[in-house]
Amino acid sequence: MPSKRNTSINIKRYKRKREMNIGVFIFAIMFLYLIITVIMYAAQKRVSIYEVREGSILNDYSYNGLVIRDETVVDAEESGYINYCQGDSSKVKSGANVYVISSKKMAYDDKAKERAAPLNKEEQNTIRVKMQNFNENFNTQKFSSVYSLKNEIANAFLLAAHQTQTSRIEEMLADNGTNANIYTSPRDGIFVLDFDGYESLTADSFQKKDFDKSNYKKVSLEDSMNIEKGKPVYKLISNEDWSVLIELDEDIAKKLSDLTYVKTRIDKDSESIWANFSIVKKEGEYYGKLDYDNSMIRYANDRFLNVELILEDERGLKIPRSSVVEQDFYEVPQEYITFGGNSSSSGVMVRGKGGTAVFRTADIYKSTEDGQVYLSPLDLKAGTVLIKPESSEAMELSETKPLKGVYNINKGYAVFRQVTILAESDEYYIVKEGDSQGLFNYDHIVQEGDSVREDEVVF
Repeated sequence: MPSKRNTSINIKRYKRKREMNIGVFIFAIMFLYLIITVIMYAAQKRVSIYEVREGSILNDYSYNGLVIRDETVVDAEESGYINYCQGDSSKVKSGANVYVISSKKMAYDDKAKERAAPLNKEEQNTIRVKMQNFNENFNTQKFSSVYSLKNEIANAFLLAAHQTQTSRIEEMLADNGTNANIYTSPRDGIFVLDFDGYESLTADSFQKKDFDKSNYKKVSLEDSMNIEKGKPVYKLISNEDWSVLIELDEDIAKKLSDLTYVKTRIDKDSESIWANFSIVKKEGEYYGKLDYDNSMIRYANDRFLNVELILEDERGLKIPRSSVVEQDFYEVPQEYITFGGNSSSSGVMVRGKGGTAVFRTADIYKSTEDGQVYLSPLDLKAGTVLIKPESSEAMELSETKPLKGVYNINKGYAVFRQVTILAESDEYYIVKEGDSQGLFNYDHIVQEGDSVREDEVVF
């Protein structure tokens, strides 16, 4: 039997050839691109942009003022139960019925209240016209007109209610068979049913303690109250002239000492009223005295009013203070400016080699009323000699003057635009609109002016 031969097989291992994975390659490129983009974004200087809009800055002082006026307290001529023929804070004529004193309470007829006379056609038409004018002319910047319309409509209904109230009292007297006396107003004025003990105050008699509201009390009267003879029954304000006294510290008093009149805003209804202004010094203290000659009826029930003195209410273009920078310019007479070259661009004639005159473009950044213009050192170097057109006169550029302005980026790069500041607050300036070399509404400017340079590209 043949013997088996051991045969060995020699197996060689071959390295497997790796095939290129295009997906991994693309991912690596994209990942590298993202890393570079993030690094570039982090290192890139970011510029904040501000859109110029119209606005205003209000420079004012707010005070809680003490109201003084010509008011007379009228006492009851007999004891009994009182019913008023006029509404509180209403205008009354001399001889008009104002209140009734009866020996016992008069029973009100609820049906009589329902018989209140409606507004007649003429009164209704007047209100329609007022509302139509309000709708056509309403300005959100003058919200006080809402209060004015409200007061006019309220006064119309109040007048109708007073007429109805008088007739109702007459009916009650007849129905109840009550002994009563009707009293009339001694003169024209504003009929008021509040008392506070300050009625006799004048600009000469007031004291510092009168401004303390902690102990202030006011008493209001109403129908069917039992009144004793000689007690206050109403008061009459017979003069449209009234005043508001405000406490001032010495520094503010000196600052306002030159004021003779001032625009004020009454916080109660946001009404703006002009007042004559004067400083009163009393017992070492300073007070401001605001004198009015209208609108008394609005505040007939008020002894204290919050009043704002509007010293400055400037409108224009509102920009951040941080946007404003200073840049140096040459001041040149307007006569040196000419137009030439291959375009209608403004520029100057400069002295070239050999004394020849060469036209050089130069942007005008500001023009003044006295015939001066401002040119940038970026366009013209110091020592450049300007030649006056059609003249032998010349001037050398040397000294510069600073101009305040902002960087306009409407075109994608920073362009200096001078600004004329009209008013300012802690955060904003109000600048003039309409200057040919200035700003306009909806322009875009750099919010942090010192973060860019002239002609720098801004994304």
